[in-house]
Amino acid sequence: MDAEQGDPRRWVALAVGMVAMVSGCAFQFGLPYLIPALRAEGLSLSQAGVVAACPTAGLVLTLVLWGAAADRWGERWVMAAGLGTAGLVLWGATTVHGTLGLAGCFLLAGAAGASVHASSGRLIMGWFPARQRGVAMGLRQTALPLGMALAALMLPPLAGRGRPLALAVLGTLSVASAVLVAVLVRDPARPARAAGGRSANPYRTAVLWRLHGAATLLVVPQFTVSVFALVFLVDERGWSPSAAGPLLACVQVAGAGARLAAGRWSDLAGSRTGPMRRLAFTAAAVVAALAVGAFAHSAAATVALMAAGVVTVSTNGLSFTAVAEYAGGAWAGRALGVHTTVQNAIAAGVAPVAGALIGVAGFGWAYAVAALFPLVAVAVVPTP
Repeated sequence: MDAEQGDPRRWVALAVGMVAMVSGCAFQFGLPYLIPALRAEGLSLSQAGVVAACPTAGLVLTLVLWGAAADRWGERWVMAAGLGTAGLVLWGATTVHGTLGLAGCFLLAGAAGASVHASSGRLIMGWFPARQRGVAMGLRQTALPLGMALAALMLPPLAGRGRPLALAVLGTLSVASAVLVAVLVRDPARPARAAGGRSANPYRTAVLWRLHGAATLLVVPQFTVSVFALVFLVDERGWSPSAAGPLLACVQVAGAGARLAAGRWSDLAGSRTGPMRRLAFTAAAVVAALAVGAFAHSAAATVALMAAGVVTVSTNGLSFTAVAEYAGGAWAGRALGVHTTVQNAIAAGVAPVAGALIGVAGFGWAYAVAALFPLVAVAVVPTP
């Protein structure tokens, strides 16, 4: 799937793919920034966590199907169709009231917007050669923290003027991104399909399963930290939502830089899994420090929260690149679909479970439990 040198279409594909991912991630993973507004409507913390997790649950339902569609028909129209549909659903959600109605809209929007995850990853794997994929995929993976940073900046003040306005803005971003994809993106060449060859199923070995498993374990501390970061700063540290939002936006931007740096590290090292293992160790240590700070009600917990927000997202690009490279061109879309599905299946459960644990035992115990998962991931990551 190596791309031709100097072809400007690959940079267009990367740039537009990142824009599409940012707009998708802003509503798929940024809804926790609406939790204060949802609680003001009468929802409990656990109920608000469930509603905020619905886009993630929607992703789980359709990711593999979108990946198979990208393998079969190409990335451009798959991305455009999914993002456009998600935007229309979000526009419709502006007139919906009630927990069940909002949950249903968010579930459907997440299911439609899932197209961008498998398709944009496959797009980058097709346009960029192996020696540049770590950085290129790292850039693509910065979309999640950048999308959450955008949500952190936009959603609290927009929600102050009404939740429908916040959803309308998110829907507009999604539709605009769909138009950009349709107009500017071109699918890369598919030499394997053109030759009519059939590739062996990469799931016949344990490598892909171990990559899926390790990445999924690392999702638990990532979402435990990110979903309740605003709530922690407001409830435990006494910050106002309008003051905490910009700080968390900076954390998300720093997390984007961490993903890019990890990708460059893996390109230079010639290994995706070696850096992934070391970063998992670091994540465990930082989240454990956050737990200690939360137990002690220390101001240092705010610093640890910021560090955890950066480190826990740093491995995502590495696992995606490793999965796509091992799966190969004929299986990349489906493998990335499976990878994102298993990650988001766990992520969808993290918000309500962690919310319930925080409600019963406090933030300290929630962070302490989350710190155990990256330690297990270290043993699961395949040997370089």
